[in-house]
Amino acid sequence: MKNTAILLIDCPDRKGIVAAVGEFLYRHDANILHADQHQDAERSLFLMRVEWDRKDFALEPGEFTRKFAPLAERFAMRWRLEISSLPHRIALFVSKFDHCLVDLLYRQQSGELPCEIPLIVSNHPAAERWADFYKVPFHVVPVEGDNKVAAERKQLELLHEHQIDLVVLARYMQVLSKDFVARYPRRIINVHHSFLPAFMGAKPYHRAFERGVKLIGATSHYVTEDLDEGPIIEQEVVRVSHRDGLEDLLQKGRDLEKMVLSRAVRWHIDHRILAYAHKTVVFD
Repeated sequence: MKNTAILLIDCPDRKGIVAAVGEFLYRHDANILHADQHQDAERSLFLMRVEWDRKDFALEPGEFTRKFAPLAERFAMRWRLEISSLPHRIALFVSKFDHCLVDLLYRQQSGELPCEIPLIVSNHPAAERWADFYKVPFHVVPVEGDNKVAAERKQLELLHEHQIDLVVLARYMQVLSKDFVARYPRRIINVHHSFLPAFMGAKPYHRAFERGVKLIGATSHYVTEDLDEGPIIEQEVVRVSHRDGLEDLLQKGRDLEKMVLSRAVRWHIDHRILAYAHKTVVFD
């Protein structure tokens, strides 16, 4: 686990921001490891990510907040400080399709995703065998008929009990309510297929196969109250042809979904994402 601090900033674009932030960190003995910035010229917005080694850094987080505040006020910054040695606590939500769940569990336990996964929540018992295999507590919360409010209340209780920082919908086939989403703004990540043209409904790959698509893809995004309209974090596509059968499309689709979801989770827990308007900047 790294022991670094990460500062994420967005503010109106003007001269002197990079110099002011760099000089502030230098005065307090920061050894900067990574620095990146982006200007959205259309909105005259400046976005920045700076990461530094905490070994010789003179400020603890509370003191940093107090001393950085005047500089932040001068440039009208929205900002946050993150500490890499404090791992995210992630809840995985899943239904019957378990490929994304298994991929994330493997990446976490192999050390590729530096986070903690204290629980899995599902509306079906089908994926429990993977929870048992990876020794992660598994909670079945059925969502049926008119019990959605009670089910979400139980889910939120579990998230609060386990002090969850991020909810990952690893092919969880239920629509979250506005109230649920409001509890975790920019802290719920989803994945779904993306086709040109789009195919709605329960079997999109079947419909895409019938139409002879030449591209299939997957999208991972933050969840908002507008279904599948949240800020996009990661996307990937792959070409298909007339030689690909339905099972080929399904397999390629699963691979894409695993890939883009794991990347999105990684970018989030590495504090590489700044969301604004209806989009994101992902500092690589």
